[in-house]
Amino acid sequence: MAASSGRASASTRRIRTRVLPGLRARSLRYSAAMTPLELTTHDEPDAAEALVVDQGLDEYNNASAPLHEVRPLACFLRDGSGAVLAGAVGRTWGACAELQQLWVKPELRRQGLGARLVRAFEQRAAQRGCVRVYLETFSFQAPRLYASLGYEMRHTVRGYAPGIEKHWMLHELVH
Repeated sequence: MAASSGRASASTRRIRTRVLPGLRARSLRYSAAMTPLELTTHDEPDAAEALVVDQGLDEYNNASAPLHEVRPLACFLRDGSGAVLAGAVGRTWGACAELQQLWVKPELRRQGLGARLVRAFEQRAAQRGCVRVYLETFSFQAPRLYASLGYEMRHTVRGYAPGIEKHWMLHELVH
């Protein structure tokens, strides 16, 4: 909110949605002696407030699952000076690997380098004991490449922008 006028700017406005009076202490562990809860909606959330949610979720997740077993995995294509020209980045956890990013420098595309990176990622994941790799990709990215490498479309979400879809794809590795 603006300091002097008390009005919110367009980028930081808080939309008061609903005051939640009379919450039962048992259901939300909230004392009736405390002030009423207020639910707000933000078009551009404050980074510090979003961090509270992120940290709270991290605490819960770490207490609930062995997330210390999640391991990063990356494969890079480099030039003679060591500069990264392409890469596949993701993580492994148990028997699953997630390919989170695949990128090839534009002038090097359509030469099979993306496929080589995906196969190298899969091979290393298999060495770690993974039996499947999954990923998300938009229709304007590389779903045809992944399909050519044996990935199966498992779910599609429509409605992003006209003609754009998001695909969840899975590939069972053969040992």
